[in-house]
Amino acid sequence: MTSNFPEISISTERLVLRPLEEADVPAFTEMMNDELVTAWTSVPVPYTEDDAREWITRGAPAERTEGRGIVFAVTEFLTQRLVGTVHLCRVNWRVRSAEAAYVIAPWARGEGYAAESVLAAAQWLFQDRGFERLEIRTPADNTASQQVAQKIGCVSEGVLRNAWMVRNRTEDGDWTDLRTDLIVWSLLPEDLDGIPGETNEADYPSYAEWR
Repeated sequence: MTSNFPEISISTERLVLRPLEEADVPAFTEMMNDELVTAWTSVPVPYTEDDAREWITRGAPAERTEGRGIVFAVTEFLTQRLVGTVHLCRVNWRVRSAEAAYVIAPWARGEGYAAESVLAAAQWLFQDRGFERLEIRTPADNTASQQVAQKIGCVSEGVLRNAWMVRNRTEDGDWTDLRTDLIVWSLLPEDLDGIPGETNEADYPSYAEWR
């Protein structure tokens, strides 16, 4: 098998996972400027249309062609609206393992789209590409992201102490970095048996709850 992924689309009952397109720039920019995305990820602040265009036209395609991973835009099947993204990254072709990272747009949270899209990507990775391990790393306080890992059948393996930086709003409205632990979750092909059927969850906790 080749050491990079093909350019493909994956369909579920409600969603289509496809390559990002330049037409996604406005919606992608809006999604990445959401406060929860800023808080939990390492994206630039503010996230500009130039940032989005650079990632969509250069960064994401290079992930695939250079064998580092693959980036999917997640869209609603009926409306074609951008729901979020799933990024399979840190690929080890010898071990046949990868890590999954995901972002869901604010308007689409609470519909189970995160679990549905990550599960679809995992099934494709295992069944079509012959991978043997998928890993998810969630900040210790991001309970809703942890629920996504649990919903798709992941097993919690342990904690990476002080391994990530999250952001918090200061009283004057600026962002400040806070160090946090990462919980490591893994999914193996055999874990896909017996996945709970209900995947409707709040894809992120409220920012007030996190603070």
